[in-house]
Amino acid sequence: MSSPSPALATSPEQNGFSDDATARARLLEVSTAILRQAVNLVEDSLTTDQQLTAQSNYIPGSTIGKHLRHARDHFALLAEAISTPAPHVLNYDKRARNTPMESQRKAAADALNEAIAQLHEVVPTANLAEPITLHAVTPYPQVMETTFARELWFAGLHAIHHWSMVRVIAGELGIKLEDTFGFAPSTIVHMESKAALGKPKI
Repeated sequence: MSSPSPALATSPEQNGFSDDATARARLLEVSTAILRQAVNLVEDSLTTDQQLTAQSNYIPGSTIGKHLRHARDHFALLAEAISTPAPHVLNYDKRARNTPMESQRKAAADALNEAIAQLHEVVPTANLAEPITLHAVTPYPQVMETTFARELWFAGLHAIHHWSMVRVIAGELGIKLEDTFGFAPSTIVHMESKAALGKPKI
């Protein structure tokens, strides 16, 4: 029997955790924190629905609403894929566009909170090494094997990438965001450790 591909290795020891439960808890914690950044943005920083649909001058075609929906959908599609009977198939290109969360603050908050609830339902009992077949267009159709842990980790990094673009658009609109919005949790921890040592938070 051949050994597993290094790219798909997801044992607790390789992830730096002593057991699967700890690994799942940490992945869930990070994913939740990233999605809650978006919930806080919608509920506390935005003041009108129009701010969700305002077009960026720096990132053509981009709006805050589109970035929120796009990133949130990756978490939701992954949760749906792992909830179905094996073999699990995941296709991020099946996202629905022009949904209410792109233009309505309440709908955005509801959709983001729904994604968080989905993760809290499936992650605690999921097998991190559960095989998933990923379909993608790059622009050519691709089919590749991955795992649940790898895709949940990717969804978080992917969301942070889009939150950084949301920060750019918010700046164009004069919207004040939390200092930590758009930063990965690991970066926030690093910044806080530097601050504790009396060093600048940059």
